[in-house]
Amino acid sequence: MSDSPEHPWQPRPVPVDWLWNTLEVGGPAERVEAFREAAAGSGVVPWVLDLVALEEEFLLPMAGPQDGVRAISLSGAKVLARRLRDAATANHQAALARMGTDRSCPFDLHRLLPVPPGILALGPEEGESKRWLRTHWGVTRPLRHVELLPSTLDGRKRKMGQLRIGFWSADWSPWAAIARLRRAWPELSLELRPHYPGSRPETDGEERPTPTSQPAPERKGRKRQAGTGARRGA
Repeated sequence: MSDSPEHPWQPRPVPVDWLWNTLEVGGPAERVEAFREAAAGSGVVPWVLDLVALEEEFLLPMAGPQDGVRAISLSGAKVLARRLRDAATANHQAALARMGTDRSCPFDLHRLLPVPPGILALGPEEGESKRWLRTHWGVTRPLRHVELLPSTLDGRKRKMGQLRIGFWSADWSPWAAIARLRRAWPELSLELRPHYPGSRPETDGEERPTPTSQPAPERKGRKRQAGTGARRGA
């Protein structure tokens, strides 16, 4: 349906099923440490943002609310939308600035399997971008709330190492990324364990996050149609 005064376009929440996963990396201690170093990053994907579309996404719900009653004038909505866009831009620039030094994310897929510049230039919402992520990472959104978990390795195995990581993934687990990493790091074992809702709890003493700690729902903006032709960066 096209936009009209009677049916204005509205951004809507995107239904996402967030899935808690644990990843266990094991093998010779020096190789595990090498993987730990390679995997640590900022967790930021340096997308090129469409700022005009972003401002429009902020403006439309205020200018044309679903109940038809504005809580703010149109001129005020435009000013607020511009300020929100500027704030989002500043946050994004700050995130990009720390990419070179921030290593707080212990499992940064963009560090391990970088998104090509041609895909980054399209932005995160383009169909071609999502296809690349689905093919190479196995998910269409970056991982969320990535954290180190306590080791369960027997301390007597001094020549062996272990890295345990927990994270939330959107709708599916990053099996494609794990398959590529297994080929790139053949000396290591990478065991990914999704924790599906309703599954039996683990018996290793690990406290799993509660549903209230899941990432917040995202809003779906107006997207440009992805171009046709060969997939870039494949």
